[in-house]
Amino acid sequence: MLVKIHNSYRMVIAICDNNLLGKTFEEGAKQIIVGKNFYEGENKTESEILKIMSDYSEADATFNIVGEESVKTALKAKLIRKEGITYIQNIPIALILL
Repeated sequence: MLVKIHNSYRMVIAICDNNLLGKTFEEGAKQIIVGKNFYEGENKTESEILKIMSDYSEADATFNIVGEESVKTALKAKLIRKEGITYIQNIPIALILL
């Protein structure tokens, strides 16, 4: 999984599955662009991602999570619930504002 941390007025954590980087998904009026500028960051293991999710959720960050593995990790971290997942072309997506 790839993680990129954007430092804005609040931290924005972009996490995606490696195989989705650079792709665009559309379904009806919904669209997500897994752009390199936003999502291309450091390659991390699940345990590293779990730590990042824990640390930054306590820091009131925003999360943009795309992909099976990434969303599964967010569920494991209890950052999201299944009801908070949306799908575009069967790609799971979770956007979290804490």
